[in-house]
Amino acid sequence: MRPSHSGTMSKVKNKKRNLEENEEEQLPIFDKDEGKDGHLDDGDEDQADLSDSEESVFSGLEESGSDSDDEEEEEDDDEEDGSEEKSSDVEEDKAADSDGDDQPSAKEVIETKTDGQHSKEKKKKKKSAGKEGGEESVASDRDSGLQISSQVDEYEHDTSDEEDIRNTVGNIPMEWYKDYPHIGYDLEGKKIFKPIRNKDELDEFLDKMENPDYWRTVQDKMTGADIRLSDEQVDLVHRLQQGKFGDVNFNEYEPAIDFFSSEVMIHPVTNRPQDKRSFIPSLIEKEKVGKLVHAIKMGWIKPRRPKETTPQYYDLWAKEDPNSILGRHKMHVPAPKMKLPGHEESYNPPPEYLMSEEERLAWEQQDPEDRKLSFLPQKFACLRAVPAYSRFIHERFERCLDLYLCPRQRKMRVNVNPEDLIPKLPKPKDLQPFPTTQSLVYRGHSSLVRSISVSPSGQWLVSGSDDCTVRFWEVSTARCLKTVEVGGAVKGVAWNPNPSICLVAVSYDDTVVLLNPGLGDRLVYTATDQLISSYEEPEEVKDQSVQWAVAEGEGHEQGHRLILKHPKAVRQVTWHGKGDYLACVMPDNGSSLQVVIHQVSKRRTQNPFRKNKGLVQCVSFHPIRPYFFVATQRYVRVYNLIKQELTKKLMANCKWISSMAIHPGGDNVICGSYDCRLAWFDLDLSTKPYKVLRHHKKALRSVAYHRHYPLFASGSDDGSVIVCHGMVYNDLLQNPLIVPVKVLKGHTITHDLGVLDVTFHPTQPWVFSSGADGTVRLFT
Repeated sequence: MRPSHSGTMSKVKNKKRNLEENEEEQLPIFDKDEGKDGHLDDGDEDQADLSDSEESVFSGLEESGSDSDDEEEEEDDDEEDGSEEKSSDVEEDKAADSDGDDQPSAKEVIETKTDGQHSKEKKKKKKSAGKEGGEESVASDRDSGLQISSQVDEYEHDTSDEEDIRNTVGNIPMEWYKDYPHIGYDLEGKKIFKPIRNKDELDEFLDKMENPDYWRTVQDKMTGADIRLSDEQVDLVHRLQQGKFGDVNFNEYEPAIDFFSSEVMIHPVTNRPQDKRSFIPSLIEKEKVGKLVHAIKMGWIKPRRPKETTPQYYDLWAKEDPNSILGRHKMHVPAPKMKLPGHEESYNPPPEYLMSEEERLAWEQQDPEDRKLSFLPQKFACLRAVPAYSRFIHERFERCLDLYLCPRQRKMRVNVNPEDLIPKLPKPKDLQPFPTTQSLVYRGHSSLVRSISVSPSGQWLVSGSDDCTVRFWEVSTARCLKTVEVGGAVKGVAWNPNPSICLVAVSYDDTVVLLNPGLGDRLVYTATDQLISSYEEPEEVKDQSVQWAVAEGEGHEQGHRLILKHPKAVRQVTWHGKGDYLACVMPDNGSSLQVVIHQVSKRRTQNPFRKNKGLVQCVSFHPIRPYFFVATQRYVRVYNLIKQELTKKLMANCKWISSMAIHPGGDNVICGSYDCRLAWFDLDLSTKPYKVLRHHKKALRSVAYHRHYPLFASGSDDGSVIVCHGMVYNDLLQNPLIVPVKVLKGHTITHDLGVLDVTFHPTQPWVFSSGADGTVRLFT
């Protein structure tokens, strides 16, 4: 039950009366206490440990609030009286203790419980009120203590049931205490310990299921205790959540009471005489007005212009005048003008404009869109005889439709000088020397000449033809010095690049013959014969796919020295730069035996590839490093011969590679293809072509680099040889300069074949070409 105000006041008076009666009795008890004979704190052996009652308050086993349902909001009077009640309660309990009663009466227990409720509610509502109440209670306790004894501290004998658990830490974040066992300090400065047993999820769930008041129980962060909210408090929370006023009795829709009534009253509300300042002009206002007048005079403040009410119109097709309103329409396009009438629209046109009967019939059969004229020109004797134009309204309507529907947009015309689009290339005459004219023609073959090769000294030329002969020519005179017949159409010839060896490799059918032509320095070709004859067979003879045989009899007299029998037809032969190794190509899509490398000094043959990578077209050795280039139909693979691995795979971007040449520097490759393209690869730059040239009209058959000059040439089925300047710089940052300089013509196209092979002179800027017309030509 909630005590009324009168009950509270009477309780205070009774407590004071009891204090006065028991004052004399209390003194001897405190004397006993000083003499260590009293029994009040016998149970308090260890101050540091919590008493049973304290533990029960903080352990959460017992509800920290009152069990009764009479918790309510306090009114202002209760707050004022709270401190008095507490102090008097403390004194009354002290008096009861001094009588020697260990057990407090039921009335006192109820009073302490309600006190505990009051203090908690007060703490929840207003911390400051709690602090003030605490100070008041301390002060009143101090007064009563002075009456009894100035040396004795009466708080020593308080039991925990009467304690007011009030946290004195102030307005601070309670997270600061999360790592400590206590949660703050009470009025005496003792630690307020947290509940000993924290609820885990299971306890929380059981509490939720079994406790009917779980939903209205909240935890006080300041003390860690659970507080049960009363009905009024729950109602207040609901009202605040809904955005209503906290006070139930407050009516927000009360009619407003006017302070001044609408009726005119005779007497004023106040009869105070008016001030003197209400009659005198204000100096502050005068100063402000003066400043505004000055600002308007100086033009800092401009008065507002009156709004113009008259509507504005402008001409949609007006010319672009920057001062007109249309100046803001930057993309305005004027209407296109109609074509002016010509002679054909005259009533008396010249006779050439009048149509004949056939033209008239043809005009009538045409669609209206295809006709040059939309009308038939007619001749009239005089202007009076001209009738009204029948299509006049139709044409006016179409003109209006054109203007209305035609999309007008401004197209930016790019004014570019066409010469600026062409890359700036040096003039060919600045890039001399290069071959320009046909100097010599080497005639003698009766069929197409498939392959040519020049000796390392540049003095001799060898050519192989489909007429089953190999011819040796003197370069400077075009004289045929020697003709060697072989057993089939010659597919390839290659002169050994080593100047100390005089050997020529010739391929026909499935055979490769090494010839000693016996030209030039006698010491060189006799030393070559001695080198071949001095070979000693090893003890263990390994089985090889290629059979080596020494030429004898008539073949030896013609110059045959070694004969190599291959399992398939050989299409190309090429030498390594040192002159000891020879590579042969036998194109076959179904086999891995397409490329073989022969070592002449040891008469050894090896197949470098285990797998078939595609139809091999041609191969080449790197001029400096131990690399081997293999061109299939679409790719060029670069292999490292020492590490025996693939280092690069070049994508030619063409359908069928026909030939390949490597720059003497070793960092650039050109590939010719049957789809009229010449691809230049920069090996340091990319695996894709640096430049693709499409100068030829037909398939490219052969490409070649010059050994010393920055020149390369390509021969094609269109019967021409194109010579290009291809400068490769030592500076890696500078790209190669490629300039076509000359188209050399001379070969006649035979059976749709033109130039079949090109090669450069080793020292001079000359180029040799062999063609399907059975001739070899020298351009210098």
